[in-house]
Amino acid sequence: MGHDHSHGVAPESALGKYLGRLVLALGIALVFMAVEFVVAFTTSSLALLSDATHMLTDIVGISMALSAILLAKRTRATYTRTFGYYRAEVLAALANAILLFAVAVYVLYEAIARLGEPPEVPGWPVLIVGVLGLVANIASFLLLRQGAQESINVRGAYLEVFADLIGSVGVLISAAITLTTGWRYADMIIGVAIGFWVLPRAYVLAKRSLRILFQHSPEDLDVEQIAAALQAVPGVADVHDLHVWTLTSGMEVASAHLAVTAGHSGDHVLRAAQRILADDFHIEHATLQVEGADSAAHCKELSW
Repeated sequence: MGHDHSHGVAPESALGKYLGRLVLALGIALVFMAVEFVVAFTTSSLALLSDATHMLTDIVGISMALSAILLAKRTRATYTRTFGYYRAEVLAALANAILLFAVAVYVLYEAIARLGEPPEVPGWPVLIVGVLGLVANIASFLLLRQGAQESINVRGAYLEVFADLIGSVGVLISAAITLTTGWRYADMIIGVAIGFWVLPRAYVLAKRSLRILFQHSPEDLDVEQIAAALQAVPGVADVHDLHVWTLTSGMEVASAHLAVTAGHSGDHVLRAAQRILADDFHIEHATLQVEGADSAAHCKELSW
């Protein structure tokens, strides 16, 4: 016999909780990106251009985060979309990671083009804009920090802001070197360093997003341990077809078949298994099929 169990309503995975903060962070990024681009092109500063481009990815990333949140909140599950659009935020996070990789490649290309004759970059305009950018990034960083712990999509925007915060520090260092020594390569070197600073973070974000999209088991859950815990439930003879995956941030889902020995109550086994999954592994949504030995034998004949 088959049973489906969900403890309460599925959590919103931080969807909507940080909507106002995302909007405010978007506004800050828009204003200072415009300022940085104008000054970057008028001063030929690669460091400032790199930071401005990173801020552009902030804007795109936050915009996608907002779109994913609104889409997931407004679109409910239907018979054709049984999980709604919760995965939209994971796709947005993956797109953010791809953008970050693209930015690093672009900055490297610009740096190579300037190797022979780096332009003279005035230090004071870059320094002033660097300070303003640092203040803007600190404000956005604080706005998104808490949400980054709950949503992979908010985390994508948060990581971009964090990279920009470090980038603003790099811009300040570049401007200081230019003002004190006049060394033309300082701006170019700092620009490349800013471009590559984000790569490890982009890799981690892409890896986590792909892990969810491929429906791999959550990194913090040991599926073998889950199987052993279910196998230990009194009356369970066999556990098979066990699947554990993440629907979206904070929403882990499991399904399994439990073969029950004769003389044991399927309902008791079901409740005990649900309690173990919820209490020990924090899996609130589990679809468990309780079956006899004959049904279990049929399952093993399936090709996948």
